[in-house]
Amino acid sequence: MDDKRTYGGMSGAAKDALLKGLRAASQNRKVRPDAPAPAPAVRKAAAFDFSTLDDYKQLRIQRAAADMMGIENPFFRAHDGLAAGTSLIDGRPYLNFASYNYLGLNGHPRVTDAAKAAVDRYGTSVSASRVVAGERPFHRELEAALAAVHGTEAAVTMVSGHATNVTTIGTLMGPKDLILIDALIHNSIAEGARLSGAARMTFPHNDWQHVDDLLAKVRLQYERVLIVIEGLYSMDGDFPDLPRFVEVKSRHDAWLMVDEAHSLGVLGATGRGIHEAQGVNPASVELWMGTLSKTLSGCGGYIAGSAALCEYLKVKAPGFVYSVGLSAPLAAAAIASLQVMTAEPERVKALRRNGERFLAKARDAGLDTGLSEGYAVVPVIVGDSAQAAVLADRVFKRGLNALPIIYPAVPEKSARLRFFITSIHTADEIDRAVAITAEELAGIRRTGSVLRQLVAR
Repeated sequence: MDDKRTYGGMSGAAKDALLKGLRAASQNRKVRPDAPAPAPAVRKAAAFDFSTLDDYKQLRIQRAAADMMGIENPFFRAHDGLAAGTSLIDGRPYLNFASYNYLGLNGHPRVTDAAKAAVDRYGTSVSASRVVAGERPFHRELEAALAAVHGTEAAVTMVSGHATNVTTIGTLMGPKDLILIDALIHNSIAEGARLSGAARMTFPHNDWQHVDDLLAKVRLQYERVLIVIEGLYSMDGDFPDLPRFVEVKSRHDAWLMVDEAHSLGVLGATGRGIHEAQGVNPASVELWMGTLSKTLSGCGGYIAGSAALCEYLKVKAPGFVYSVGLSAPLAAAAIASLQVMTAEPERVKALRRNGERFLAKARDAGLDTGLSEGYAVVPVIVGDSAQAAVLADRVFKRGLNALPIIYPAVPEKSARLRFFITSIHTADEIDRAVAITAEELAGIRRTGSVLRQLVAR
């Protein structure tokens, strides 16, 4: 008679045979069947050595070359206090042209007092996302103030400017869509476009006609189209023809996003940005983006636009839903900064005068300032990354803090020192900065290429 027993799908006969085999194997090993099994061998695994990455090796080669030339690392220097028109570094005063403090509001008594009062009332963190932990009054107050300055229905704030672009673009755009970005667009926008999964095309800098021609050919291939530009380009200090871009996006049923990170507080008679400077109805632009870390003396980012857009982002954008809410002192500092900016438009005028002065002095000195219009950002283009690094080191040794921008942040032939102008720089500080830069660059070029300097050592 067949054995009808089953054990987990195994017949009784099969199980008996398996047990018999196991007993035999156990006896052959001379180990009692009921003895505990030996512990499995544990393979010791070392953590991955990131110094073996090719990019890291290249970084170390560059650092070694700089050391041979006696060039200090220009990045991550510790400032001893408030970085304004001047700054203390290792106890020594420097002319400071490496700060986004465009209207001199960081350190303004009204702004500082507002941040202190907010800490006393709310602490230093809201401790969770606004979806989880609820809001504080300052969240809505700040968003209402941002919407007012941009002339929009609403705004939504987030804790990172970079993440604001990434999460907003990633939320609104997908694989069936197209994103058109300016060739000189900020990394946060390029990364947001890449991570969204949408098709991406880059157009020549500020070339609205190219965008128009391109969309005439490809618009019908995509569900949504987003065009992204900046109000003031942070590497070059120029701006787009916004009315033309509005015309193009309207003609092709596209969305337009304007990154105002460096133009709020800078462009327009009262610092309201490019729409004020160029007489554009802000309602004609779907998305206004900005940061709290420059003119507004805080940290974070925001989107201003329609009420529906901001409500949608508050429930769909991962960078808002899954991130902690903006802290009280940062929000309070931004609110107070907006109030001072609005009440004191002379700060915007002072910034404009200083930018014009720096640009004129630099051009008179024969410096290549590229596309800059003299609004807060003025590059001095030197030609290659090595020369930019040498120049930054030499001017620093003469008491001027202006950092190099090198490849891949900019093309190799466009490596530069980038100067941020503020309303609180004095005429003397501007003149000295330009003179030092011109003298040191002339000295570098007289002695020949950086490579010959290195060989000579």
